[in-house]
Amino acid sequence: MKTVTGFASATVGNVACGFDVLGFAITEPGDEVILTLHDEPRSGSPVTITSISGDGGALPLDPKKNTSSFVVLKFLEYIRSTKGIDFKGHIDLELKKHLPLSSGMGSSAASAAAALVAANELLGSPCSKMELVHFAIEGERVACGSAHADNAAPAMLGNFILIRSYHPLDLITIRPPKDLFCTLVHPHTEVKTSFARSVLPKSIPLSMAIQQWGNVGALVSGLLMEDYDLIGRALVDVVAEPKRAPLIPGFNEVKQAALDAGALGCSIAGSGPSVFAFSSSRATAETVGAAMQETFKLSKAELDSDMWVSPVCSQGARVISSTL
Repeated sequence: MKTVTGFASATVGNVACGFDVLGFAITEPGDEVILTLHDEPRSGSPVTITSISGDGGALPLDPKKNTSSFVVLKFLEYIRSTKGIDFKGHIDLELKKHLPLSSGMGSSAASAAAALVAANELLGSPCSKMELVHFAIEGERVACGSAHADNAAPAMLGNFILIRSYHPLDLITIRPPKDLFCTLVHPHTEVKTSFARSVLPKSIPLSMAIQQWGNVGALVSGLLMEDYDLIGRALVDVVAEPKRAPLIPGFNEVKQAALDAGALGCSIAGSGPSVFAFSSSRATAETVGAAMQETFKLSKAELDSDMWVSPVCSQGARVISSTL
């Protein structure tokens, strides 16, 4: 048997002002997907989910409804029609979830990206990572009803990713400043992505849009110029954060605690409830994380939390073991 294990790490979408157009990957934690190739075909779907761990039984085993298997099915269709590879065997898929569900940490994107790099390796690497991004994005549609790329693209490609356009897809990779560290804190509560999207305004005043555009441009400039002060000034979201902050118990206090502890800036990770902060050193990022966790614990909800400190991941999704 041929077996490949893929890994993809957590991601932070939006990055404050960059709603649906900016995201980045961290180094850990992440999801693993193990694919085993069988030469003989089976009736029904060419992909079978043999086990899922770490999800508490929440994720579907139907290969058309699970993000990790759905993207592999789309990949198989693509290589058959575009690459001339007529796959006739069968793939068993094992998903190991290390990312919490509905956490704002790009859980579904990590599963999809890990599955895709494993499938690509298993079948001789017919696709580039940029090709695989398209399938990962479609996996987001299965997960939350919206095919957004701010988690899927950095999960696959690493670094910061700016989505200039969705139609056609135009992705710009931005490498992080060398001393930029992310503190990511996940409070033990849940915010459904679909609900977090439902609270957003359908339209915004032009003055608000101008402010948001200015911050996105400034954030990209700060990253490229390694201007940490500018990065901090630009981490302002006037569109989504004010509407989503009430969904996260103690968010405003946690954000202030992060800033008081030395963070450059702080905002909601994706749709929440996780919260991220940027710092210009690991030591500061650790101090910031401790302050954020303490403040969540002191909130009315008395929330426990998990915390990670990480540089931005430059690798993206990757194969971590193979028996080809």
